[in-house]
Amino acid sequence: LVDLQDIGTRIYTYLATLTYVLEACAEYGKSVWILDRPNPIGRPVEGSILEDEWESLVGAAPLPMRHGLTFGELAKWFVVLKALDVDLNVVSMADYSPGAPPGYGWPVLELSWVNPSPNASSLNMARCFPGTVLFEGTTLSEGRGTTTALEILGAPDLDFDAIRERMRSLAPEWLAGCIVRRCYFEPTFHKHAGRMCSGIQIHTDNASYRHEDFRPYRLAALILKSIRLVYPDYQLWRDFHYEYETQRLAIDLLSGGIFLRNWVDDFHAEPGDLEERLRKDEAEWLESRKPYLLY
Repeated sequence: LVDLQDIGTRIYTYLATLTYVLEACAEYGKSVWILDRPNPIGRPVEGSILEDEWESLVGAAPLPMRHGLTFGELAKWFVVLKALDVDLNVVSMADYSPGAPPGYGWPVLELSWVNPSPNASSLNMARCFPGTVLFEGTTLSEGRGTTTALEILGAPDLDFDAIRERMRSLAPEWLAGCIVRRCYFEPTFHKHAGRMCSGIQIHTDNASYRHEDFRPYRLAALILKSIRLVYPDYQLWRDFHYEYETQRLAIDLLSGGIFLRNWVDDFHAEPGDLEERLRKDEAEWLESRKPYLLY
């Protein structure tokens, strides 16, 4: 029996747990029952598809960062992908509409938010996570050690006024759908613990939120690119161990390959270069996921 609340992002390790369960049950001839739950961030798709040979605990299958499926739908897709001989049973939700306002995936008028993991503290965090999780692969704080982890990011030695200015000039359309607010914070543990960090906070928790326009992966990529342009020699990439990995860079594990890091570090690469890659992968996934949609 699988009864887990996922948050709609490839990185979230409940997905790896699901794939391990499906593979083990196929091997030992066990039935799998999944009690399906809402995808809090709804149907939109964003990000590049995990590249070959980049599977890990934070990238268990060739999905885009934001896949737009529920756990039950993901299970059906994975069984076909791996040609698993397993008795899979999905108990679907009644009256679930993943695109309906005001929650756009999370039925805010029916369900309270209960943290599915310690740092998944709000619907705002879940919406930001497909982008802000990339900062786990950097030297910046992603807000761990605060009450708003993965909704804020920053570092003691960065001027985010200058960074935001570069973001606006570089790709203003990637800032759409949310409010990006300047802030200061001091983590109590993890990266930059006890130091005042200059940073930003991303808000999708107000009336200005536009679900279809908000693209957190592109927003995070824009922040990274702007940091690189404003601070060409900045030590941006985390080079110490991440999860259970000690060899491959965390940013590559998180982004599912080397493309994003190379794009950020290439001073001649433009937003359009990344946009072209993302649109190709997103269109491919939108088509391939169609047979598995239950709602």
